[in-house]
Amino acid sequence: MQENTNINTSYTVNESNSLKDLILNIRDWIHYFLSKKYIIILFGLLGGGLGFTYALLKKPVYIASTSFVLETGGNKGALASYSGIASAFGIDLGGGGGGLFEGENILELYKSRNMITKALLSEGVFGNKKQLLIDRYIEFNNLRKSWDKNPRLKNIQFRPDNLYQSDAEQLLHDSIIGRIVKNIETRNLKVEKKDKKLNVIYVTVSSPDELFAKAFNERLVQNVNQFYLETKSRKNLENVQILQAKVDSVRSVLSGSIVRAASTADATPNQNPTRLAQRIVPMQNSRVNAEISQGVLSSLLQNLELSKITLSKETPLIQIVDRPILPLESKKIGKILAIVVGGFLGGGITMGIMALRRYYKSLLG
Repeated sequence: MQENTNINTSYTVNESNSLKDLILNIRDWIHYFLSKKYIIILFGLLGGGLGFTYALLKKPVYIASTSFVLETGGNKGALASYSGIASAFGIDLGGGGGGLFEGENILELYKSRNMITKALLSEGVFGNKKQLLIDRYIEFNNLRKSWDKNPRLKNIQFRPDNLYQSDAEQLLHDSIIGRIVKNIETRNLKVEKKDKKLNVIYVTVSSPDELFAKAFNERLVQNVNQFYLETKSRKNLENVQILQAKVDSVRSVLSGSIVRAASTADATPNQNPTRLAQRIVPMQNSRVNAEISQGVLSSLLQNLELSKITLSKETPLIQIVDRPILPLESKKIGKILAIVVGGFLGGGITMGIMALRRYYKSLLG
């Protein structure tokens, strides 16, 4: 019993000593930093000055944003009952664009290399001067300064079709475009649906060049939406064209059969009653062909109208809600915030270095 009391008392004394040592250690560090307060303040002011300079020299980032409503079509149900008739003529009345644009895939389409490259190789007007967007990007990023040291890159020029004479030249241009596309995708481009329940898509481009941000945003949205519409409705449009061609062909056959029947009657106005076969057989054949063609034409016309309805229903609606308008929204770090952050960083780094030096000296001795 006495031994347990001694152990508990020992633990209490040790805990008390540990807490006392911690308090003394903290007070010692406070006294140390207070003795160095003028140095800490000096470097804090220096950090604040650097932060203020950074805020002055840092170029603002301009934000170009386009939002649009995407309404996709759909038509399953009643039209399915006619698919058997259409399939007899090699026509598919099914859905159009397929799964490429379902779900979140269209968001990734905006970030694809093909779409970004196509936008970069498009022309824009900058101060009454036409210029490829990729040349504008190279210009405001000062990339040609570093390229001047490389003979292959010094006088490099880009073409809207991105086709060049030699494989080496093609590879060089594709390599540069690939790097620029990667930078834009990761640093400058943002595509999102802020509300998953709504079909509103936001495409945002940020850039230190205001005119480039606006032009690139507009061109990218235009290219992607056009590609979307063409691909989504291509299959149904082909169906309409095939059916229209068949309708025209059958109508021509029907007209020919009617004309032949009439021509046969006109050719034998006073037919000998004993030679009626020469008149009746050709006329009956023409009438049979006309009736068959009329039935086929009726079915084709029905399928043509259904296919047109399908095309109309499945053609998606893209309605622009907001476009980027000059002057664009800009983001720039505030001078006061830069001074405060710079001051804290300057003072904090100075205190950290002092603490390391003191600890190192204590280890030595």
